[in-house]
Amino acid sequence: MAFTLPPLGYPYDALEPYIDARTVEIHYSKHHQAYVNNANKAMEGLTEFEGLCPGQILAQLDKIPAERRMAVRNNVGGHANHSLLWKCMKVGTELKGALKDAIVRDFGSVEKLREELTKASVGQFGSGWGWLVLSKEGKLFVASTPNQDTPVMGEKYAGVEGYPLLALDVWEHAYYLKYQNRRPEYVDCFWDLINWDYVAERFENAGNPHFHL
Repeated sequence: MAFTLPPLGYPYDALEPYIDARTVEIHYSKHHQAYVNNANKAMEGLTEFEGLCPGQILAQLDKIPAERRMAVRNNVGGHANHSLLWKCMKVGTELKGALKDAIVRDFGSVEKLREELTKASVGQFGSGWGWLVLSKEGKLFVASTPNQDTPVMGEKYAGVEGYPLLALDVWEHAYYLKYQNRRPEYVDCFWDLINWDYVAERFENAGNPHFHL
């Protein structure tokens, strides 16, 4: 089955004033759609992977033919990362419950998590992502990856391994219309956009394959 662009789930202006409607529209309908189109081309004819979600494919990149592997890594990765990103953003949710307890346990405080994720995201050289990740041992940690790499790819490809709970896109097209070169300002505003309800849902269902992208 071919990949398709998932529903955005909200109007383009739903993230105002933090991210403008035009940026969301271009990012979703142009950039994400291009990843979907190119992912389908990259996976064409690889019938043994039919029925797998993007995350399941990315977790076994070594099984992809060498001549296709980079295209799959970049484009299936881009599709998976953006599909997670849209769900991770919503104005007005609250961090609470088991996820908040785990953050305090593993980082010392919510503010310390914010400091670490901000540092990782702002400090990512060039295009890439900041992540809140759950390890196999059940510990939360922060990471960043270049390009469209994701923790589900594992250490060999992404330099980090784990189950991503929160994705923060620091490619320039994610913020440039509003923030220009002010990535730190964009990352700071992103904290007002985190859909803690969805991040908590991923945390609580980390072993459920339906929550893998």
